[in-house]
Amino acid sequence: MEKLNVLKKLTDCGVVAVVRADSKEEAVRISESCVKGGLYGIEVTFTVEGADEVIQKLTSIYKNNPDVVIGAGTVLDATTARIAILAGAQFVVSPAFDEETAKLCNLYQIPYMPGCMTITEMKRALEAGVDIVKLFPGSAFGPDFVKAVKGPLPQVNIMPTGGVSLENVDQWIKNGCVAVGVGGNLVAPAKTGDFHLITEYAKQYVQNVQEARGL
Repeated sequence: MEKLNVLKKLTDCGVVAVVRADSKEEAVRISESCVKGGLYGIEVTFTVEGADEVIQKLTSIYKNNPDVVIGAGTVLDATTARIAILAGAQFVVSPAFDEETAKLCNLYQIPYMPGCMTITEMKRALEAGVDIVKLFPGSAFGPDFVKAVKGPLPQVNIMPTGGVSLENVDQWIKNGCVAVGVGGNLVAPAKTGDFHLITEYAKQYVQNVQEARGL
């Protein structure tokens, strides 16, 4: 049941923050700024040095907040996935599909969201038990691609990452995406120490998704 709860929380919010940072401290501050803005899905990428420690810390900070979901991103193999899960990651995201990672996540009932670009890759991911497919890079396709995919694969749950902005997030949602992943343009203010802007952007993303859903 926990797996279903995590998936529901991620799709209810509709936005996953892709957290890349130059330090563990910056990653934590970015994550906290997103949560303040009502963006409760946090994906700590393993390009962050000490990503597993960041996941541990965030899990501790939000252990009494049932809405916040902490996951791991840029997970390239099953070994990294295992490290992330032991650190407390509640979901695992990859830039590409990896069968061994899918098996490991299924074993521990952790949602696995691999990056796929083609119908063939999506079909393979679905066969491996993947619940949400990460369309990556979304910038290479655009929202119309989702509508086209939904023709032959109406059952696939898609979360685009890359190419999602405040201006087009509504189109991604209206074309059938269950959630979106947002990185660069959400967390960029961290470079100048303007963490309050991340909170404001987070609020806007969540609001735009809810409006696109007619809520």
